[in-house]
Amino acid sequence: MSEENRMKIGKLPESVLKRSVLRQIKSGNENVRFGAGVGADCAIFASKEAFTAQAVQTFFLKKAGEVAFPIIKAVNSIAVEGAEPIAVTLTILLPEEAEESLLKETMQAADETAKFLQIQIAGGHTEVSNLVKEPYVTVCAIGNLKEERHKRKAAAGEDIVLTKWAGIEGAALLAGRYEEELTKRYPLHMIEKAADFKKYLSIVPEAATAVKSNAGAMHDVSGGGIFAALWELAEKAGVGLCVDLKKIPIKQESIEVCEYFGINPYEMLSGGSLLLTAANGERLVSDLGRAGIPAAVIGRIEDNNDRVVINDEERRFLERPGTDEITKFYEGEQI
Repeated sequence: MSEENRMKIGKLPESVLKRSVLRQIKSGNENVRFGAGVGADCAIFASKEAFTAQAVQTFFLKKAGEVAFPIIKAVNSIAVEGAEPIAVTLTILLPEEAEESLLKETMQAADETAKFLQIQIAGGHTEVSNLVKEPYVTVCAIGNLKEERHKRKAAAGEDIVLTKWAGIEGAALLAGRYEEELTKRYPLHMIEKAADFKKYLSIVPEAATAVKSNAGAMHDVSGGGIFAALWELAEKAGVGLCVDLKKIPIKQESIEVCEYFGINPYEMLSGGSLLLTAANGERLVSDLGRAGIPAAVIGRIEDNNDRVVINDEERRFLERPGTDEITKFYEGEQI
């Protein structure tokens, strides 16, 4: 590693800030009136309405491109409340040995993600610290609410709808980090396809469609996977549910990646999927389909406290969510 390229501990020098942070931000949004700049620690947003939504996500980066994961997760968190995302702010903590090229690549990837989401990087903070071992990112997403949406809970008799596919976030993360290892068993094109699942992680389109279609409860699927999300959906409403495992959409690439690492795909990171309830689930699936969003009815809300997953003749009772499968994997690997 070149000593002259290594960044110094503490606040970034203005030259580095301009060169590797500010110049990498090309995304824009008309609601951001004052954003990232030298000496600018606050972003100003113009809102025609009285409601603003914010959500925060954190993430340790193994690669610069992984900054997309916390940005999308933070934006998903406000979209599921019915908000229109407009911007994010980023805090990036870098280890002492980090080179400026890593910061520049991270910001480029962040800006590409912001453009994809049609939002802006409005500000943040970047610092080098000898207290962190890996790059650490905190994302705050900001959005506007046209009106305060009354958050409905799942009700007995409603259908349960899942958008996209279970496990795509975890599969994308693992395929991206362990491509070389996975290609010892699987074709490269399969691993690249799994890594490319990252493009499906935003739930902004389906959340907007669900609001227009007057869907019931909305719950974004993330840590702990689809099983954790189903439990949380039922727990919030104090109801039961019955889900058919074979109706839960899942990509074969996700299954293969999980099999290699001994991970349960139904209990790992599943960002990009949205759980919805509706009186007429098939109608909601049709509305989502017209918006270009794949979805399926996977079960039904029950008027009891049983949370059951059926697989042919087998009945499994969901347990209170524990540690995500990928977190267990990293703990075991001590990475």
